[in-house]
Amino acid sequence: MITLRDLAGIAITFVVVAITLAIGADVLTNIQSTWASTTIAYNASTFGLTSLNTLSSWLPTIAIIIAAAVVIGVIAAYFYMN
Repeated sequence: MITLRDLAGIAITFVVVAITLAIGADVLTNIQSTWASTTIAYNASTFGLTSLNTLSSWLPTIAIIIAAAVVIGVIAAYFYMN
């Protein structure tokens, strides 16, 4: 059961994931800008950026699911205590 005490750990994990995605995108952008567009490194960084973009687009959905789980956990805990 998820409680409000778990919220800090969940929030920190979510922020760490978002920062990791941002740093990864920055690194891949720097790699991509140093190579010619016909090299394997350029193509690999392009695929990596596309993948990071796809994963990053799911962050708002994941945040809503986390918030809903916390709310459901609090409601369930309230009814369980009574």
